[in-house]
Amino acid sequence: MSTSTSSALLTDHYELTMLQAALRSGAASRRAVFEVFARQLPGGRRYGVVAGIGRVLDAVEDFRFGDEELAFLRDNQVVDEPTLDFLAGYRFSGDLYGYREGECYFPGSPIVTVEGTFAEAVLLETVILSILNHDSAIATAAARMVRAAAGRPIIEMGSRRTHEMSAVAAARAAYLSGFSSTSNLMAGHLYGVPTAGTAAHAFTLLHDSERGAFQAQIASLGAGTTLLVDTYDVAEAVRTGVELAGPELGAVRLDSGDLCEIATEVREQLDALGAHKTRIIVTSDLDEYAIAALASAPVDGYGVGTSLVTGSGVPTAAMVYKLVAREDASGVLAPVAKRSVGKPSRGGRKCAFRRLDESGTADAELVVTSGREPSGARPLQVPLVRDGEVVGRESLEASRAWHREVLTELPAAAHHLSRGDAALPTVFD
Repeated sequence: MSTSTSSALLTDHYELTMLQAALRSGAASRRAVFEVFARQLPGGRRYGVVAGIGRVLDAVEDFRFGDEELAFLRDNQVVDEPTLDFLAGYRFSGDLYGYREGECYFPGSPIVTVEGTFAEAVLLETVILSILNHDSAIATAAARMVRAAAGRPIIEMGSRRTHEMSAVAAARAAYLSGFSSTSNLMAGHLYGVPTAGTAAHAFTLLHDSERGAFQAQIASLGAGTTLLVDTYDVAEAVRTGVELAGPELGAVRLDSGDLCEIATEVREQLDALGAHKTRIIVTSDLDEYAIAALASAPVDGYGVGTSLVTGSGVPTAAMVYKLVAREDASGVLAPVAKRSVGKPSRGGRKCAFRRLDESGTADAELVVTSGREPSGARPLQVPLVRDGEVVGRESLEASRAWHREVLTELPAAAHHLSRGDAALPTVFD
């Protein structure tokens, strides 16, 4: 099994064959500008959330072809020896700039711009897209769920529903967008995401009685623990839980049935037993629509799994990585663009701004190639890598705070859960 920590093979075969051909033609050293953007917001979303920038910066730093990677390429005849020689010394020495992590984006937003030689920049396409497409899709779904929860905390608990490492990335993206914690310990270890969890149905079933299971859990974790009360009879479990833990019982969790109706019944029962401070947590295949439907129920928090790690039906942000400018034979950096039917691109290096009205509400995404800065608009791009050195890394907590701040700029229509057009028009100049 490989022990390499390099990100260099997290790429597609054709990136390397393009490099080989460009090295042979002499075009590999030409300056090039690539741009990451989405032509539309999948799933009728009103806005997207940029997530994964920190992971992209880590991947760029780790993009090195060591002995193990070079041996694999040589043994499988992926590229020729001159290309292997180039890859052995590969270090990205160009520039990245783009939207801050946690920022919102819209169709055509230049989320990340990569500048360098063609040889340097083309190799980063696959890894950058794989990170941003996954993490941004998860963060966008998470943001909708957080909005629907209206201040009630949500725990991310989808690790068992996806690939083990995408589970870690999903937990990070969900926390960025406002989830309170995760069940995934690796996300806590790598990124400092708060972790939480108590017991599953298996723990209750292990013991000779539900009472015995609750006694063991309370003895181990204290009266403030969360008891799962729907293994057998909910009312009996709630009664037993309060009897054992007293009115200081932390919470009960409901994982099945008509959650709105059962939560109402449980709240009444808890109050009648004097457990007024005991919270009610609900799980069971929740998404943003189910969370919104529970708005009037006496629910204190949610646990979301499958819908979160699959982007709530939209598992990719549909971002692309396109060449928008390149050095021509005379040494001039010239715009280039695709004219493919249904997949056009806009040429030229771009800058992006968010225009705000007099009340501070965003009303347009401005994307300019002229180099001028529109008045009354907020610049959206920041330096991320300069001359190959990371300069734009932010903590996850800082990105989480930034996301909360930029959401306040969006118009009310941005937060509708129904399918619709992007909340802001993208205006190109």
